[in-house]
Amino acid sequence: MNQFIQLGRTAIENKNFVEAAEWFGKAVAENPKDAQFLACLGQSLCWQGKLNEGLAHLRQSGQFLLKKARKSRDINLALDLADQLQFWNDFPGALEICKQAVQINPGQLRGYQLLALTYSRLNLKKPALAAGRQALKLAPNSAVLAILLATLEAADGLNQEAKQRLEKVLQNPLLTAEERFRANKELARILDKLGQYDQVFAHLHAAAEVAPRLPEVKRQNASLVPKMLESHKTEFDRDLLGRWANTEFPADQPAPVFLLGFMRTGTTLTQEVLASHPEMFVADETDLIASVTKELNRLSNGQGSLAEQLRKLDLAGVLQLRAFYWNRARALYGDKIGTRLLLDKTTMNTIDLGLINYIFPDAKLVFLLRDPRDVCLSCFMQTMLPTPSTVHLFSWDGTARFYAQVMDWWMTIRSKLTMNFIEFRYEDAVFDFEPAFRNVFDFLDLDWDPAVAEFHKKAAGKYIASPSFSQVAQPLYSSSVGRWHHYQAEYTAILPELQTFIDEFGYEH
Repeated sequence: MNQFIQLGRTAIENKNFVEAAEWFGKAVAENPKDAQFLACLGQSLCWQGKLNEGLAHLRQSGQFLLKKARKSRDINLALDLADQLQFWNDFPGALEICKQAVQINPGQLRGYQLLALTYSRLNLKKPALAAGRQALKLAPNSAVLAILLATLEAADGLNQEAKQRLEKVLQNPLLTAEERFRANKELARILDKLGQYDQVFAHLHAAAEVAPRLPEVKRQNASLVPKMLESHKTEFDRDLLGRWANTEFPADQPAPVFLLGFMRTGTTLTQEVLASHPEMFVADETDLIASVTKELNRLSNGQGSLAEQLRKLDLAGVLQLRAFYWNRARALYGDKIGTRLLLDKTTMNTIDLGLINYIFPDAKLVFLLRDPRDVCLSCFMQTMLPTPSTVHLFSWDGTARFYAQVMDWWMTIRSKLTMNFIEFRYEDAVFDFEPAFRNVFDFLDLDWDPAVAEFHKKAAGKYIASPSFSQVAQPLYSSSVGRWHHYQAEYTAILPELQTFIDEFGYEH
């Protein structure tokens, strides 16, 4: 093994990605056409947050792997590289590799499976469907591929075909827990689209029964976020939040705009409309604030709660964290931000509103509201990757309880914020688009641009991190407003959790 690679891997094991990149860089300097060296360097740069630079090396590695595959017809390493690009959300880069890989070896099932997933995440529905069909043709008895194809069919409007496919899948007594979970979730969504409302919750509850057995769900600490929110409510007081309210910050550390709310409240729709404005740049579901939290914890030697760590922070520390935020943003996006206004849309950063206000008291906040009943329905119907937040959405009562915990935090902190904020209703965006968004752009001191109404055209062929990526690639529709009425009987159990917020936000009727 190359000495530099060995040293780099040791650094990776110690999670020292800066040192690892240095060793891998030396390996690449010695042999710039070695795909493995390039991939190692690319990954270590990505782990540092230097995505632009890291992805360039990963893409280059992929091309060298494809060159080798053309001789051997073994495309597995190239597909592994495509997997890495997907992990870092470089779906255009993954698409180029997958397209070439299936041409080299059209009999490789995994190639078409990855190709279908990549096309799907880029909102390219027709080619995704074609790739999904080809994958299932190569493995006609695969439940995983049948579920994938049904999902792609539904995305393309072929709901009856998708329904029949999933009903057939669910007849298989040998399904794994994950297959049964996904098939029930997807079938529920399709039945909702077909208007067969009396059958939907039977499948949602069937998925909920299976969910606790999923390994990814078991690994989550379900008490982490609720406990955090409870402590935040008492620890983030007006004195703490207002400490730097009148401070003049350096021009090279401007405050971003934050777009927050609860999941499925319209944050992705709002993001895409705002992203269509030429003076706005959107950071979509990033770890920018999470990284600031980790840096604060490092500076505090892990001592104390988040609020206690902030209380000990002087102005120099605040400036250091603002600089850290911007250094990471520029590492992620390079020169793409330019002089545009940065919109940080990471929906569940709502949990970290106290930290955000403390570090960026001069920021502006757009907070999304939506009928709590529609929010809970949409969350419960959605298939989400398990995290300490989303793990609560795998059951109906858990969804309502978690919504109440997060929104109680919002009601507690909003009167204490020094940031300027507006509450923006999803329903206004749908039914009164231009006046509603004119109000948002006025709040952000941006002129109205009529082109933002064409947001859905820009979303097609683009990677969007949110689970609602496919919905924002089409014109606005109103069928998701008041959808809860189709399932009124199901709300008897959870209405006590939601009523406070229905009343507070004016959704009584």
